Amino acid sequence: MKPAPFDYARPSSIAEACAILSEAGGGATVIAGGQTLMPLLNLRMSQPFILVDINGIADLKGVSRVDGGTRVGPATRQADALRDETLARHLPAFVAALGHVGHYQTRNRGTVGGSVALGEPAAEMPATAVALGATIEIASVSGTRSVKAEEFYLGPYMTALEPDELVTGITYPDWPDGHVVLFREVAQRPGDFALVGMVGALALDGGKVSRAGIAWFGMGPTPIRARQAEDALLGKALTEIDADAVAALAVADTAPFDDHHASAEYRRTVGKRIFARTLRETLDIRSAA
Repeated sequence: MKPAPFDYARPSSIAEACAILSEAGGGATVIAGGQTLMPLLNLRMSQPFILVDINGIADLKGVSRVDGGTRVGPATRQADALRDETLARHLPAFVAALGHVGHYQTRNRGTVGGSVALGEPAAEMPATAVALGATIEIASVSGTRSVKAEEFYLGPYMTALEPDELVTGITYPDWPDGHVVLFREVAQRPGDFALVGMVGALALDGGKVSRAGIAWFGMGPTPIRARQAEDALLGKALTEIDADAVAALAVADTAPFDDHHASAEYRRTVGKRIFARTLRETLDIRSAA
């Protein structure tokens, strides 16, 4: 099939893009990488009146250090982000998760912001934003606002982003040097959306967990913060942590569902096992070091 007819605009500034989105009255769709959008257009599952190509806006690209964190432009290619030294140093959990997004070919075109803004509940980038406490910057003709990643996702492919708004940046707060990265996912094939996945980070101070941020993907209608597990880890020495008990608390916060890929019970069982294994292996390595 071929896409339904649409107009095309390539703004050169954020202000121009916001003006086009506002004038479209909800009939516009933003394209950056297009790895999800192009198939939807071809299948006519998405039929915008106008396609707004943001690839010409320099302010939406690149990685930079900001006060207390690292900011990623939404139009930054995933492949470029994987090679970025700033991200490797300050956000190793982000890099670990990003390496499992799609395939080598799709990462050359796909963007960080596209994945974050799409809101796919089984994708790595939305869950990473939630786990690490990211803030999503949004602009429109009415001004700018910031939304915490945890409050950005409302349901499958549903976010707090209004039709006339544009994501202009994602800022991830700093984590202490030497923090522990947690990541594991189970998928049918490499590059597929996860059946079950977890991502997060733990900061240690004096041998005890001083900060925890963990989120699930593929375990509910949105990325889900493992709050009970985080609370159980805080203040605990590595030798005091019962990985199985913490995993049970983590799964208790989820809301998995049955689909043609896996059952809710499968997701709960496998989720608990990978959480406990990942936590145990990561902390064992840290203790040995």
